[in-house]
Amino acid sequence: MSPLRLALVGPLPPPSGGMANQCRQLARLLGEEGVQVEVVQVNAPYRPAWVEKLKGIRALFRLVPYQLALWRAAGRADVMHVMANSGWSWYLFALPAIYIARLRGTPVLINYRGGGAEAFFAQASGFALHSLQQADGLIVPSGFLRQVFGKFGADAKVIPNIIDLTRFKPRQAQHGRPDPHVIVTRNLEPLYDIPTALRAFAGVHRKLPQARLTVAGSGPELANLQQLASELGIAAAVNFCGRIDNDRMNALYASADLMLNPSTVDNMPISILEAFASAVPVVSTNVGGVPFVAEHQRTALLVPAGDPQAMAAAMLQILQHADVSRGLADAGLVEAQRYAWPVVREQWLAAYRALIAAKGR
Repeated sequence: MSPLRLALVGPLPPPSGGMANQCRQLARLLGEEGVQVEVVQVNAPYRPAWVEKLKGIRALFRLVPYQLALWRAAGRADVMHVMANSGWSWYLFALPAIYIARLRGTPVLINYRGGGAEAFFAQASGFALHSLQQADGLIVPSGFLRQVFGKFGADAKVIPNIIDLTRFKPRQAQHGRPDPHVIVTRNLEPLYDIPTALRAFAGVHRKLPQARLTVAGSGPELANLQQLASELGIAAAVNFCGRIDNDRMNALYASADLMLNPSTVDNMPISILEAFASAVPVVSTNVGGVPFVAEHQRTALLVPAGDPQAMAAAMLQILQHADVSRGLADAGLVEAQRYAWPVVREQWLAAYRALIAAKGR
């Protein structure tokens, strides 16, 4: 039997991000299984590089080569797997992939990953939903998104995000140390609500003056967040270390006593899975798909978005009580197994085979 040929459409690092990291990881892992994977990169570097400075026309220098690459890949592939998101990303990248695949007679699977799906499809033109219906399959990473698409009459199958358990190992717990280390691994953008994390950490810092916070992310809010940390009197205890490459994230988790996820919109945060696999207790907002991944008081402590007092109380519950910390860490480790490659691999391969069989290819 000839190997499966897959056209995988999505972003690749840099910059590192949830979808880009998942795309790179899925391509690598499927390749190791003998699948012939051709990645069609939606964020390929501009050629020539100076075109990036030409804001009015630079999109053409990316979109035209992208669509040509789609056409060639669709002609070679047994299945086209499109990682998709909301907004302009849908129209510029997912929509062309759907219609080019159909023109080439290639089964096309939409792997929708954005936490803002409900707002986007509710507000977008009917053409956006119609284009989704032209795909041969819809796969989402969480039960949350399956419920969202059900509201629009779309039947989605759940295949979760992947956590590479060969990279993320359980840390050596050091509960009770005088300088507990809290980490945030989200970018410095409004929807991730880093200000609430800083205010919550300020409350923790008053109780545990030697506590430290590392914010591993980049974005436009850096100056404002540094100013807020100064106003809260915690600037010396907060390290805005910038974006950390995905290959070095395991070292950050190994140093942490608690991972904080303050986002206001979310689907299935990879950072929570990484924390689980690293045996790092989690405090997260209970927004979007988070409760489908993290169960309150079993694998994480969940709090309302934008509530620094509740967040600080949950953080202190973990940092001041070894039994709570240990219980969450142990349950998280067990939960991480559900997202390991040996489990998720079979789900993806079955989805591809089903599409090929349905098309009679």
